[in-house]
Amino acid sequence: MSTYPELHLYIGGEWRKTADDLPVVNPATEQEIGRLPHADIADLDDALAAAQEGFRVWSRTAPRDRADIILRASALMRERQEEIAQSITSEHGKPLSQARLEVIRGCEFLEWDAGEAVRTYGRVIPSAPGVRYMVHHQPIGVVAGLSPWNFPMSQPARKVAGALASGCSIILKAAEETPAGALHIARAFHDAGLPKGVLNLVFGTPAMISDHLIRHDAVRLVAFTGSTAVGRKLTTLASEHMTPVLMELGGHAPVIVCEDTDVQKAATSGAVRKMRNAGQVCTSPTRFFVHESIFDEYADAFVKRAAQTVVGNGVEPGVEMGPLANERRLPALSALVEDARARGAEVRTGGARMSNAGFFFQPTVLVNVPDDARVMQEEPFGPLAVINPVSSLDEAIEKANSVPYGLAAYGFTNRADYIDRMTDGVEAGNLSFNTLEASLPETPFGGVKSSGYGREGGTEGLHNYMVVKNVSHSMTIV
Repeated sequence: MSTYPELHLYIGGEWRKTADDLPVVNPATEQEIGRLPHADIADLDDALAAAQEGFRVWSRTAPRDRADIILRASALMRERQEEIAQSITSEHGKPLSQARLEVIRGCEFLEWDAGEAVRTYGRVIPSAPGVRYMVHHQPIGVVAGLSPWNFPMSQPARKVAGALASGCSIILKAAEETPAGALHIARAFHDAGLPKGVLNLVFGTPAMISDHLIRHDAVRLVAFTGSTAVGRKLTTLASEHMTPVLMELGGHAPVIVCEDTDVQKAATSGAVRKMRNAGQVCTSPTRFFVHESIFDEYADAFVKRAAQTVVGNGVEPGVEMGPLANERRLPALSALVEDARARGAEVRTGGARMSNAGFFFQPTVLVNVPDDARVMQEEPFGPLAVINPVSSLDEAIEKANSVPYGLAAYGFTNRADYIDRMTDGVEAGNLSFNTLEASLPETPFGGVKSSGYGREGGTEGLHNYMVVKNVSHSMTIV
C-alpha cells in the first residue's frame, strides 16, 4: 500500500519545505499522517515572481505544445491512480473506490481542456472594403486558484486545466486539510516538463494567502471554489483592484420527484447519491420535493436504502461512505438536525455522530420539515437529506427556488411537458433529469444567484481565463 507523500510547496519549478508546518489528520482515525509546509509572505512573493516569468514563457508557447504537456501530465496521473487515490482516502476519508474515480475525473478535466487549447478561435467581422475587424482571445495572465477540501484532486485539476490550457500561469492555493491531491498534480506536471513558474503550489493561512495574492497587480484572475460567505469576501477584495473573478460557490440542490416516475428506482438513486462523499458535494441532492401521491412510498424506500449505507474507514472493502473530512462539520450537522426536530420535523434515520473515533456522522433523513427550519435554507454539506411532500409541480418549483442558491437541481419525470416547465422555471446553472450527475468535463459548470458566476468546463470553460481583444485594421490611414 502506498504511503502518504511528503508534502512540499512548489514554487518556480522547485520543491520547498518551511520551518512552520501544520498537521494533516486522517479523519477516519484522527491520527496525524503528515506535516504541511506553511507559506509566508516571502514564499508568496517568490511564487508571484515565478508565475509572472512562467506566464511570459507559457503564453508564447504554441497551443499544440501546451496541450501535449497537459496530456503528458494527465497520462502520468492515470498511471499513478492507485497512489493518488490512497493519498486522497487517507487525508479526506472517502472510500477508496470513490477516490479512484476522482483521479480519473481530474484527468478528464485536464484532457478536455487540453483539447480545447487548440480551439480558442477568434473571428473576422464583415466590414467595409479596405478595413478588417478581428477578434482575438488571449490568456488573461497570472491566475490565483483557490480550491476546496471536498475533492482534493479533481477540484484543483479543474482550475489548473483551465489556466494552463488557455496559456495562463497559476498560483494554486489548495486546501490545507487535503493537500496531497494538489501535490500529485504538481508532481505530474513537473515530471511532464512544464516550464518553471507556470504552476506554483502553496499552502498556509487561507486569509493571508488570498489577501496577499489578490492585492498584487500581477494577479489578473481569481478562480475560487468554496462557500458563498468566503466567495463574497474575495469578490469584494478583488473588486477593489478591478480583478475579474470566477466563483463556484455553495448550493442547496433541490430534487423534484413527479408522480409519474419510477418510485423505487428514483428513491434508491437519491439515497445512494446523497451519501456519496458523505454529502460533502456542492451539487449534492438535499431538498427532495416529492408529489404527495407517491410521497410515503418514496420516503420509505429512500430511508430504507439510506439506513443500509455501509459506513467506515474508506480503505476497507465494501465501504460506501467514509467520515466527514473535518471535525467542525459534526456539531454543524447536529445543530441542523436538532433545530429541525424542535420545529416538528421527523428524523426517520440517523441524526447523530456514530462513534468516538473518527469524524463519522450517521446517514440522516428528515421528513416533513417545516420551511422555517434552518436546514431548509442552509446547505448541510453532509449526509443529510430532507424529504417533503408537494401537491403540484408549480409548488415544487416555487420551493426549489426559495433559497438564494442556484448551482444544481434535479428532476425525475417521464413527461416532456414537465421537463419543459422545470427547464424554464427552475433557477439553477445545472439542471439534470432522471440522473443525479450534475456535470461532465465537456459541459459548462457553474451557478446563478448566490452560487456564483462564470463557468468551468465545456467550450465555455476557457473564456474566463482569456481576454477578448478587438483589432481594427485599415489598409489606408484615415
